[in-house]
Amino acid sequence: MTAPGRRLPSSASVVVIGGGVVGLSSAHSLARAGVRDVVLLDRGALGSGSTSRAAGGVRAQFSDPVNITLGARSLETFRDFASLFGQEIDFRQVGYLFLLSTPEAVAAFEANVALQNELGVPSRMISVAEAERLSPLTDPGGLLGAAYSPTDGHCTPESVVLGYASAARRAGATLLPHCAATAIDVRDGRVVGVRTGAGTIRTDAVVCAAGPWSAEVAAWAGVDLPVTPLRRQILVTEPVPGLDPRTPFTIDFETSFYFHAEGEGLLLGMSDPDETPGFRLTRSDAWLPRLGEAIERRAPALAGVGIAGGWAGLYEMTPDHNALIGRADTVEGFLYATGFSGHGFLMGPAVGEVVRDLHLGEEPFVDVTGLSAARFAGADARPELNIV
Repeated sequence: MTAPGRRLPSSASVVVIGGGVVGLSSAHSLARAGVRDVVLLDRGALGSGSTSRAAGGVRAQFSDPVNITLGARSLETFRDFASLFGQEIDFRQVGYLFLLSTPEAVAAFEANVALQNELGVPSRMISVAEAERLSPLTDPGGLLGAAYSPTDGHCTPESVVLGYASAARRAGATLLPHCAATAIDVRDGRVVGVRTGAGTIRTDAVVCAAGPWSAEVAAWAGVDLPVTPLRRQILVTEPVPGLDPRTPFTIDFETSFYFHAEGEGLLLGMSDPDETPGFRLTRSDAWLPRLGEAIERRAPALAGVGIAGGWAGLYEMTPDHNALIGRADTVEGFLYATGFSGHGFLMGPAVGEVVRDLHLGEEPFVDVTGLSAARFAGADARPELNIV
């Protein structure tokens, strides 16, 4: 069924499956480029999947040139979002600060920063003392250096969703939340339709932007996308006395423990190496002892701060932690933009532009051929090292 009062279109030029920021950005870019009858489907509310459960960080500090370029292009959009879309997203350009405690990490980030600088990103290596000044909650014990970029930051994912949804509708796209796709019809190697609980939409083009559910969606069309769901948990603290609102998005690279200001408190999290793949969205306490150890070591002032709430979300992991963006080799009309391994929200604006150009047969602003799913059939995997 579609949402009350909404009728399922009988046909569409393009059907986007997935109503998170990547899908909405793609629908908006396609419609704004003049593609008529763009339809977006989501089984729940728009943004109710991984996007609404993201930490909200936006950055261009990566180790891969394509990821750096996608991040930097998206940062431009986030910075100007209010004027472009008429929607305030609470963008805080406070920077990202990576705290480094091993010689290997320092050497890797020195190389990353050099590459980022070549591509126009103003990141830099900084001293431990400067890192402590930027992020006063940080205990410098054991640190050897840090990397910082002042143009990174964080914003509110739900507001970004609202801005893109409104703009996509204004551009002529039809957005159908609470309307689940259930199958993709393929005939003679070509997409011919998308089935839903309310009927079938005839179309010769599908964009799979279904995040952690993308492997299932792709399988409907006989396409293999190696995307695995992995639970990540986030906590929000009670007010932190004396918190500097300019505190960067701070990451202890060795442990992956991170935090940034969230109102008068902090949003914080950390990866759990014991987490196993699956669609679990319930919160668990199993990771808390390891998180507590990381807090005691790197931000001990937080040890006595209470927890006000939290949530669990899903990363959409690929084997090399890089996105899958491209056209299927085996099924004409099947495009995909997924597998961002925790970076879909921050790359969403730029990825929408890329999806538009791939559909129109135009050259994207960045060469994404290396992000094709075909890379896993050979020796072309390209691991992203700067993940959180």
